[in-house]
Amino acid sequence: MPQASPRGTFLLISEALRARIADGRYADGLPSEAEIGREFGVARTTVRRALRALEVSGDVATVAGVGRQMPGGAQAPYERIMSDLLKQIREGALPAGARLPSEAAMAEAYGVARGTVRRALRELETAGHIRAQHGVGRFVSSAS
Repeated sequence: MPQASPRGTFLLISEALRARIADGRYADGLPSEAEIGREFGVARTTVRRALRALEVSGDVATVAGVGRQMPGGAQAPYERIMSDLLKQIREGALPAGARLPSEAAMAEAYGVARGTVRRALRELETAGHIRAQHGVGRFVSSAS
């Protein structure tokens, strides 16, 4: 981090992040607050002020349960999983009655946490595309 006054550090960080967003470096979403703090050598409060400045300017948006994303940017990870599973169901790769892979297998395949997989599956179940059978697994609904 270049030498800056303590009062303006968050502005320098927000400008650096804004430039990276414009370059397309954060197409998959911003790094965590902790990662940004380590990179710039500042406290989390300073990072939060920088991110808040980006929110106010409209460069990022906070999505509940997902984190900070660029408006109109990439899908949230759970949405990507949902889209992929729906595509497989519609194309017949996952026919009615087919058992879905386990949460752990999907988390590993998509490189996400199991909670992210659970959210995608819960959304698909709520929409009626899949059904859960306690202790057995999740299956493609016949109504899909």
